[in-house]
Amino acid sequence: MIDVQRLRILRAVADHGSFSQAATALRLTPSAVSQHIVVLERSLGAQVVARSTRGVTLTEAGQIMVGAAESVTAELEQAKQQVERLSTGRVQLTVATFTSGGRHLLPGMLPRFMAAHPDTVLHVREGEPENTLPLVRQGAVDLALAYRFDGPLPVGPGPSSRLQWTALLEDPLHVVMPEGHRFADRESLDIAELAAEPWVLGCLKTDAYLRRYAERAGFAPDVRSTTTDYFFARSLVAAGMGISLVPSIALVPTVPGVHAVPVEPPAPTRHIGVVTLDRPRDRPHVTAFIQALRGGTPPRCRGVLAVECG
Repeated sequence: MIDVQRLRILRAVADHGSFSQAATALRLTPSAVSQHIVVLERSLGAQVVARSTRGVTLTEAGQIMVGAAESVTAELEQAKQQVERLSTGRVQLTVATFTSGGRHLLPGMLPRFMAAHPDTVLHVREGEPENTLPLVRQGAVDLALAYRFDGPLPVGPGPSSRLQWTALLEDPLHVVMPEGHRFADRESLDIAELAAEPWVLGCLKTDAYLRRYAERAGFAPDVRSTTTDYFFARSLVAAGMGISLVPSIALVPTVPGVHAVPVEPPAPTRHIGVVTLDRPRDRPHVTAFIQALRGGTPPRCRGVLAVECG
């Protein structure tokens, strides 16, 4: 019999890359963590981590067991919610979101959703996809509003096949420039026209994305300022620090002194969607929330064990 606690410890080791950091997170000693892993390996008859002076990495067997650990954790969390529903008549729903997506998508639909589902206790957690998607896989959150550019989802270590992506909208990026800029009256811009401009980054993830588009256009962008907030980036643009590449939904609220111009096709685009855990059993409150996000009006979900809603 495999001990669930040892699976939890293995997952922590995978997340942190070392016994000592996993021990700190779990409030154990590094020796205790190491002993648990040794016992787990003995019970499996296989090595689950490869040890080196630079830390530990998962073996193929370890990756399989981390996937199993996340499945067990998620199933236990689901069972806990079902038991709580039986005893309280309430459903706990935890939604993770990145900042601009949550600000754009949630306020308009939350009052309608809560009115239609008064038995749901909603929790909202803010975080970037690389931090929230592992929580979906572990069952710590029920769904996550997330985005990607032209690459894969930032799912972190562990199996990504258990995650399901539901597309919500395309979020094209605009060039934001100071009012009075020579291109401010244009209806659209080819990114190659911006080769001589200084740039302000409103999100560090757009750095590689901008550089790929710039490379295709034949130039290397001159990045002068970097931020982790699009509002701050637009404020720097208004102050004359350069131009920026900003997703459409991050153009609100407005910043005085700047102007946004669409990029000509093929325009750089941020893809926004919902990530859930792909399980055999449907969860009606999760389905209802996604339908509300997509603008649907499903009937109220009453039974936590119902197969579908709407």
